[in-house]
Amino acid sequence: MKYLNPVIPGFYPDPSVVKVGEDDFYLVTSSFEYFPGIPIFHSKDLLHWEQIGSVLMRENQINLGGSRSSGGVFAPTIRYHDGLFYVIVTDVTGIGNFFVTADDPTGPWSDPISIPYGNIDPSLLFDDDGTAYVSIQNGEGKESHIIQYEIDCKTGEALTEPVVIFNGDGGQWTEAPHLYKINGMYYLLCACGGTGEDHRAIIARSANPYGPYERLESPILTHNKLPEHPVQNIGHADFVEDENNQWWAVFLGTRPVQQMYTILGRETFLAPIRWTEDGWPVIDQNEGHVRVIMESKHLLGTSNMRERDEYYDDFNEDQLATSWFHLRKKKDESYSLNERKGWLRLFGTADHLHTKNGAPTLLCKPQQHVKMEFSSMLDFSPAHDGEEAGLVARLHEDAHYEIGVKRIEGETIVFASVTINGETKEIGRKSFHSSNIFLRIRSDEEEYNLDYAVKEGEWKALGASPIKYLSKEENGGYGKVFTGVCLGLYATGNEKASLTPAYFDWVNYTGMVLMDN
Repeated sequence: MKYLNPVIPGFYPDPSVVKVGEDDFYLVTSSFEYFPGIPIFHSKDLLHWEQIGSVLMRENQINLGGSRSSGGVFAPTIRYHDGLFYVIVTDVTGIGNFFVTADDPTGPWSDPISIPYGNIDPSLLFDDDGTAYVSIQNGEGKESHIIQYEIDCKTGEALTEPVVIFNGDGGQWTEAPHLYKINGMYYLLCACGGTGEDHRAIIARSANPYGPYERLESPILTHNKLPEHPVQNIGHADFVEDENNQWWAVFLGTRPVQQMYTILGRETFLAPIRWTEDGWPVIDQNEGHVRVIMESKHLLGTSNMRERDEYYDDFNEDQLATSWFHLRKKKDESYSLNERKGWLRLFGTADHLHTKNGAPTLLCKPQQHVKMEFSSMLDFSPAHDGEEAGLVARLHEDAHYEIGVKRIEGETIVFASVTINGETKEIGRKSFHSSNIFLRIRSDEEEYNLDYAVKEGEWKALGASPIKYLSKEENGGYGKVFTGVCLGLYATGNEKASLTPAYFDWVNYTGMVLMDN
């Protein structure tokens, strides 16, 4: 049966997965500067994933107030032991390495428990005797390596001194270690080569958790010699075994537009694993290649092949859907679903979308398709200059496009603006004399289009800008940008708090699935 990659499209990188019971799989990904931190997904078949919540829901668990874009929460690992779920992670601009626990994956999760040693990408293995090993990256660049030590899984206290167990394959940034015990052997899976074009996953094994480790000579995942392939930068993997004793790898990859521009960020892919006669896990006959359309006789459920994805939120519930992000923190007074039933009310703060390390009033989700439409109806009558609300496509503070309504020198306008390399300019405006307006952001393989309508369905173009300016390649590359474009609803007072509420009636997203293999 055929299936479609990525299994979780859009900016959901660094996947880690665990199976609990007979057929329940749970997966977490990085969230960087967005709050709540660490989205958690559930699946019965590894193909169809539903977000069931987030791990870090409280500011006493994660405070992202000072986090730079592409800072914050890096590379979680999820594991299960003795009735408890564990997620271990790094807050690179905050408290460092820590783990949290829960007896239910939907939460609540515990307060953070810090661990003492290592740089980024911590992982846990609970051995047969209950010993809890932390494997974690240490060092930088070509000096990057993996250290390991034992902890008290209740307190985080180190029970042993850290020991270097693996130095990789000679490339830079040996990281993202995951340690498994399979058939009496310890297998150490790592990422290497950085997160760009040379990214890869490598595997080593030993009869002892501290080594010495024998490395499989070739990577088990990489497209670093396939520059024309539609999937690039694959690596940072995790393994899981299903109820039929079939092993699978989840891992990140990108789908550059025009083979040049990554706007969706790093996404979650899936591939079956085959074990060789001499006990090595390999992917794609050990060529380490994957495709958008894959085929496997080992699939657990129905195929996920489809032509489009859609979501619609009418804001009729008392709580926001679990899949929404805020930027760095949520100021509860800025958001309401109860003041006007069936509408989301936003109050803008002084922060704007370009405020460095700011926390503007923003509700967003990762863009999941290159060709898509994102629309909403806004009821907003700004009474003071600077008050503004609308839709945004955001990569970070220095790269975003928006269409919205604002008041300037006593006049209310609908406008389109772009921020490119930190410079903001208006690319379209019209006077606006009503309160209700329909707004839309569209994208394809060439550009984003910013549209509005006074009457539903009667869309008018207000501006357009190339997609490349929201790509990681035009904004510093993989060394600086670890996220993808998010689409959202926002409000701001532009340097002072807005006194006028903005009401959004609904939001609709339609994405066309590209099956370029």
